[in-house]
Amino acid sequence: MSWSHELSRRRRAAVASLVQGAWHFAERSGTITAESAAGRRFASFGPDSLIAFPTGSVYGERWIEVGAATMLAANVTLCAGMAPGHDLGPNPVLRLGNRCVIGRGSHIVAHHSIEIGDGVYTGPYVYITDQNHSYDDPDTPIGAQWPVNSAVSIGAGTWLGTGAVILPGSVIGRNVVVAAGAVVRGKIPDRCVVAGVPARVVREHVPG
Repeated sequence: MSWSHELSRRRRAAVASLVQGAWHFAERSGTITAESAAGRRFASFGPDSLIAFPTGSVYGERWIEVGAATMLAANVTLCAGMAPGHDLGPNPVLRLGNRCVIGRGSHIVAHHSIEIGDGVYTGPYVYITDQNHSYDDPDTPIGAQWPVNSAVSIGAGTWLGTGAVILPGSVIGRNVVVAAGAVVRGKIPDRCVVAGVPARVVREHVPG
């Protein structure tokens, strides 16, 4: 290897080390915690909880409660309202329990009421919302029709697999497994496994 090639290799290594160091610094500095300025904007943000850097869209913090020891991975969108500055009234509309883990790239979008119990885990790219567009007028584009809200509840100890979609009006029981890619709407009982589009119970716990 020539001297010039060796010098070029060392320069590339130095630049790579500098970029990696800057990224790790950004990760540490950009993480949202209860002690950070961004964390203090939430209705409540529990101790030992964090939202990893880089975040997705995060707004409407005044109407969001995050419990203790809960972790939201990178690129998670967590928002309340249609856009920043939307006034949703006096009470939080999104409550995320204690000891939850929300997978990378997931979206939790609240307008009316989303309740996520303690110890709920999700895989990456899960989508949870309590609002959808109506379809009252077949001649008007769907996106232009006024949306409809319906509360969502996810029971403690539930696991949502990669790419699961939880639609408005879903009431999911405790310790439920929602299979990867399932689309849930309606009521799901405790201690069962649901899969498919639409999601249906494929296994359930039988005492004894």
